[in-house]
Amino acid sequence: MTSSAPSPAPGTDSAAPVSGREFRTVGVVGLGTMGAGIAEVFARNGVPVVGVEVGEDALRRGREHLEHSTGRAVKRGKITEAEQAEILGRITLTTEMKDLADADLVVEAVVESLEIKKSIFRELESIVSTEAVLATNTSSLSVTEISTANAHPGRVVGIHFFNPAPVQNLVEIVRTVVTEPTVLDDVVALVRSLGKNPVVCGDKAGFIANTLLFGYLNHAVAMFEGHYASREDIDAAMRFGCRYPMGPLALLDLIGLDTAYEILETMYRQGRDRLHAPAPILKQMVTAGMLGRKTGRGFYTYEGPDSPVVVADDRTPSPDQLPQLRHDIRQVGVVGTGTMATGIVEVFAKAGYDVLYVGRSADKVDGVRATIERSLDKAIQRGKLEESAKADVLGRLTGTTSLDDLSSADLVVEAIAEDLNIKTTLFENLDEICKPGAILATTTSSLPVISCARATKRPQDVIGMHFFNPAPVMQLVEVVSTVSTADEVTETVQALCGAVGKVAVSCGDRAGFIVNALLFPYLNDAVKMLEAHYATADDIDVAMKQGCALPMGPFELLDVVGNDVSLAIERELYLEFREPGFAPAPLLEHLVTAGYLGRKTGRGFRDYRHA
Repeated sequence: MTSSAPSPAPGTDSAAPVSGREFRTVGVVGLGTMGAGIAEVFARNGVPVVGVEVGEDALRRGREHLEHSTGRAVKRGKITEAEQAEILGRITLTTEMKDLADADLVVEAVVESLEIKKSIFRELESIVSTEAVLATNTSSLSVTEISTANAHPGRVVGIHFFNPAPVQNLVEIVRTVVTEPTVLDDVVALVRSLGKNPVVCGDKAGFIANTLLFGYLNHAVAMFEGHYASREDIDAAMRFGCRYPMGPLALLDLIGLDTAYEILETMYRQGRDRLHAPAPILKQMVTAGMLGRKTGRGFYTYEGPDSPVVVADDRTPSPDQLPQLRHDIRQVGVVGTGTMATGIVEVFAKAGYDVLYVGRSADKVDGVRATIERSLDKAIQRGKLEESAKADVLGRLTGTTSLDDLSSADLVVEAIAEDLNIKTTLFENLDEICKPGAILATTTSSLPVISCARATKRPQDVIGMHFFNPAPVMQLVEVVSTVSTADEVTETVQALCGAVGKVAVSCGDRAGFIVNALLFPYLNDAVKMLEAHYATADDIDVAMKQGCALPMGPFELLDVVGNDVSLAIERELYLEFREPGFAPAPLLEHLVTAGYLGRKTGRGFRDYRHA
């Protein structure tokens, strides 16, 4: 790899075609994990690369990074050994910056130090041609500030690859106020020619993905720090409630708490958004050397430094503490006939419980049974349910139009409209109808559970059971205890969730519970970003799906949830916490006022009418 680069492999072109420039040779300064990955990306696409490190030891480590990464690709059958040799053969390694003289593009990928980066850019100014493009891979520092080291700052741009660069498709292209339009166009075209998805944004700390991601992560830390929920429950809530690949606290351990602290600190210094001010516990943990996986201890404890294997520590729940059924639950009552109520009826009936469900009319009651029957037929067709089980499940269902029939129920789950007056009236009735000791649960996603409890003479028996839609599919249930809920009621409901195949997470009675309190401020931040014309809705969605591996981008999700529903939840959060950063973005308010509610009306952040 120290010899001159050979000819490109058959079928490749060493000069990636762009609108105004040809990038025949690319330089990469810094060959750590990220820099080596960037060099590999260019070399895989037939572009000769000159990689520069500060000394022989660092150069050796860079070579090892490259050999290890391409070696893994060989083992996985992604490339052949011959292709590996060709890729490595396109990379020239050196300790001399002057060897970058012929580079048409130089990408800096050194440590996140503004002074070190500026010194590299100053040095490059006297080495490369005046037409060469200079790029920084910074994830949080000001590209504009870095560009001030150059006499020609218009040729400086941010090219933020995500780790691991050979695998991750997202690349954030960061323009400054002086970046030349042709430079931006040429770099976007180059990145696209590498098989990556470039998204363009302005020079703001955190860019797109980190700005949205780290605000959410910081909020999760504050939730943990305030003892609102355990680390396990916070992480499980986001994994099972939003289908995120990792919970926020586990993700912070993977990223590194020191890295997270520095990114948040940089974002806060630049934007002065209090939501980006690092949670105090982050600084304490960093000071104590609890940096996450790399030190073997962060929010979780690991087998050793750099190990992904979590081991038990003093915060790990004991197997002896598994919740038990402190109440005898034989018959479950469900009030409501909508999508959520029907799903909850199905969940309990499938788990072997007799279910009595109450609707306002015979047609609605019959509709619940018909919907469940269709659901069971689909499950049988897909091989997920035995034909014989269908009759058993349906045999456990009893429909009625009379609330008084709930007098024998051991648990009643309310799943009616999100209107506090309607709910409290229902709980007044249930208090009179249900037998002593019956547990009364509400599935509200945003209203105070204590208001329902106060409407009864048995507040100790009232609890929140927030199922997620569709209830038969989604595994999460947030078990919401009020200041009045009895411990044995909370424990019974937790155990019951496990008995019906759900993952229960416990939290207190405040707006948003865990999932919505973490999800909707993030969605609101995305709307503010769009409102400020910082990036397009498409680019923001791509950044979060590909940069953070989320199942849906924020605007895609908002249009599915419904902008009116989202606005209502955000208003509840704002009223509860009085946090200025939670105030709903005006753009969301305007869309709702205009009737652009998302997919259900054919138009939201996107137009679906002609799709």
